[in-house]
Amino acid sequence: MRIDILTLFPRMFAGPLEESLTGKARGRGLLTVNVHDIRDYTRDKHRQADDAAYGGGPGMVLKPEPIAAAIIGVLKKAGRNKRKAKIVLMCPDGQVLSQKKAIELSQEEHIIIICGRYEGIDERVRENLVTDEISIGDYVLTGGELPAMVLIDAVSRHIPGVVKEDESLRRDSFYEGLLDYPSYTRPEEWNGKRVPDVLLSGNHGNIDKWRRKQSLKRTLLRRPDLLEKADLSKEDRDILRDIQKEE
Repeated sequence: MRIDILTLFPRMFAGPLEESLTGKARGRGLLTVNVHDIRDYTRDKHRQADDAAYGGGPGMVLKPEPIAAAIIGVLKKAGRNKRKAKIVLMCPDGQVLSQKKAIELSQEEHIIIICGRYEGIDERVRENLVTDEISIGDYVLTGGELPAMVLIDAVSRHIPGVVKEDESLRRDSFYEGLLDYPSYTRPEEWNGKRVPDVLLSGNHGNIDKWRRKQSLKRTLLRRPDLLEKADLSKEDRDILRDIQKEE
């Protein structure tokens, strides 16, 4: 996969892109990430990428010309046309990022991410160039750079080979519409609390049942809204009824 980031603050990406799974994926050639300064695509001596909003009001708006020029330049370098790339705008009013969306985007060969700033970008860019608008939550940040990092992390871990154990992906929270079960490691007892006996039993059938119940219980107590969309079996529903009686 190739990811191109369009931003006014390219230095923000230096550390995060070099660490953890993203850095390893880049080192192994599974992922290519390029960061582009939108100001490099301006045409005036002041490298002005933003301007005052028509109609008045506070704040500035990112101009359409440099963003469009950046997209065209990136596509040309990649040897692709617009139809073969996802052009994603990170913005507060976009679709809230989900596991499903991250998996969907991980199937793409090329993603261009536009990092919104200030009062946003010219609406004509959104209408004519952007294919996806994504938010990472119902709150506002100073810009789209941090959300872009979140998106890259969420998407890249689903690229084949990035995460060594596929099973760990399938057990992630939200993968099946449920939250993950609790995890434990050594020591067996810490701060007066022991690891649940079932996890020490060696009986993998009972362990799987316990984990499924804990996943359902955690989802019921913390995110009951997820259960409305989750693909639950009859056994899952029976377990949920038992949990509700216990609680």
